[in-house]
Amino acid sequence: MKQQSQNKNSRLPKSLGANIALGVVTSLFLLFLFLQTLNFWTNHGEYLRVPDVTGKTLDEATRILEEQGFEILIQDSIYQDTLLPLEVMKQFPDADATVKVNRTVYLTINRAVPPLIDMPNLVGLSFRNAELELRSRGLKLGDTSYVPDIAKNAVKDQILDGISIKPGDKVLMGSTISLVLGAGIGNEQIPVPDLFGMTFEEAGILLEASGINLGVVLPDPDVQDTLSSFIYWQNPPRFTEENKLNLIRMGQMMDLRLSVQRPVRDTSSLFPNN
Repeated sequence: MKQQSQNKNSRLPKSLGANIALGVVTSLFLLFLFLQTLNFWTNHGEYLRVPDVTGKTLDEATRILEEQGFEILIQDSIYQDTLLPLEVMKQFPDADATVKVNRTVYLTINRAVPPLIDMPNLVGLSFRNAELELRSRGLKLGDTSYVPDIAKNAVKDQILDGISIKPGDKVLMGSTISLVLGAGIGNEQIPVPDLFGMTFEEAGILLEASGINLGVVLPDPDVQDTLSSFIYWQNPPRFTEENKLNLIRMGQMMDLRLSVQRPVRDTSSLFPNN
């Protein structure tokens, strides 16, 4: 019995060693299988060169990238009126970069529809500054026209599609804005128009046709509707102190005072506007 027990004990280490060895072999085999599977799923060692899709339409870029095993994601959209709608502007990774297969290529494309922006206030700016402001807002400079005005080359009005547009109005980026500029004071002198008794609206039309600008307008305290109020004083006056016709250059300004009641001229005075 004692000998059998000794033989039994001598066999235990051999069985344990065999089990440990089998476990190690099995672990190594499973690790090998895992690494092979990992290489299969991650395409280990497989690389592609990124094609150049800038300047192509989104449909063309998508087709080219997908055929070569890339994923596509639109990263951003920007508007430039010099590019086609949905044209690819930028890509990442860059063209000719070497990346793994199934890599995502991020695209920046040109917007199909231009965004709405606020029209800036160009009135009073010099032509040069107005041009720079338009460019910075993504707007185009259209035609320029001139009206008599003491401020030469200063913007007097901003026009979109033939209509004066106010600052803050919504316009499409890329719109063409025409400018009305001051031409300075002309050399030709014309008689000062007689505005006495006219409504402010009538006087405005006459002054615009004559190339004369409005200066300071002072309504009486009870005036509520400026357009229908009446002019009872103007500067410069129609006549000089010598009772001769006063002269004014195109582009100069006239100051006015307005009342609710139509004024009556004092015909007994030799100087009707003084």
